Amino acid sequence: MTGIISALVEAWQELRINKTRILLALLGVALSVAALTSVVGLGNLAREGFKAASERNGGRSATLGIGVYGPTQPDPQKLEDAYRGIIDRYGIAHYTHVTQAQQGFQFPRGVQQVQLQVVDPGYGVIHRLEVSQGSWFAADDEKRLAPALVVSEAFYDAAGRPNLVTNPTVKLAGGRATTAVMIGVVPDLYPEMPPSAYMLTGAAERAGAAGIGGAGPGQFKFWVQDGQAETLKAAVTSDLQRQFPGMQAQVDRMDYASQGDPFATVELAVGGIAGLVLLLGAVGMLNISMVTVRYRVREIGIRRSFGATSRRIFLGVMMESVVATAVAGIVGVMLSVAVVKNPWIQSKIAPGLTEYPAFPVEAAMLGLGSAVLVGALAGAIPALVAVRIKVIDAIRF
Repeated sequence: MTGIISALVEAWQELRINKTRILLALLGVALSVAALTSVVGLGNLAREGFKAASERNGGRSATLGIGVYGPTQPDPQKLEDAYRGIIDRYGIAHYTHVTQAQQGFQFPRGVQQVQLQVVDPGYGVIHRLEVSQGSWFAADDEKRLAPALVVSEAFYDAAGRPNLVTNPTVKLAGGRATTAVMIGVVPDLYPEMPPSAYMLTGAAERAGAAGIGGAGPGQFKFWVQDGQAETLKAAVTSDLQRQFPGMQAQVDRMDYASQGDPFATVELAVGGIAGLVLLLGAVGMLNISMVTVRYRVREIGIRRSFGATSRRIFLGVMMESVVATAVAGIVGVMLSVAVVKNPWIQSKIAPGLTEYPAFPVEAAMLGLGSAVLVGALAGAIPALVAVRIKVIDAIRF
């Protein structure tokens, strides 16, 4: 332990003496580490943004969708009973019906047709919906006399942005005079998105929402763990086939990972870029280290004449490089954190996120570890050269 500490102290003293000579090399290493760490950090941020957008569209991994098809439509009540049996039999916690409809709403500037999605409370969990105001549906919201609505930002703007506590009502246009209550607002998926809203299945039927009841059974989906997906897919298909003979039961994954990990190619590309950046930093440090050793022939020869062992010479030269690159690595990681956590950059890389993930610890550890590795590799060759220096070399220098 004493030998290692003394080597570190000696390496730091040598860095102070030769600081001008290696300053540019350390600057190059710091920038390389910053680039490496930033690439990994931004890649992680982009992955989270893409994942969030994909989950909002197709559902979390693994989301299974159920369909029963035949010459005629299956009996709706029998199909609903089959769905309920699947939920109870397999202990499914998150599930939802999904039916699309066009519904008119009375806004301050007149009646406007809105894309209405009729769902169950589990839809919000499956599709990772984040509510910016108010709340998502609760299990007992279907029992409300006035149907509950969760609306998009565009819908909320068209409704005049009323206070969700004191005046959250909006009227449904149509044959029935129905007043709905806005309980939550979700962000728009993209700029200029038209108004849309969500309503629970039972509430939509009672309110007489346009297209509900006559549009067929819609879609039924549920969310399970990845490891359960294939087993449940086969079991549910068999159950439905048995209950609906002569029809085709189809159970398919609908989430972004249904065809494998879509991020594998991106991660491979990011790894290649990071490796290239690291290689350039190592080459620059190696060149400077070799030049530095050539200038220190007299010093190393004198130390050998006073009894310095080859091991001490090797360790001293290599630790000088390791300590220098470790300091440069810390600076590079700090610079990377400042870049990746910049609000403007976050909004451009992952526009679909409302809450951004913390800076990945693995990216910081990779950057710092790479800096130390570069120092060890860039210091090993000059250290071997230094070990071969003899006392006579110092006299001739």
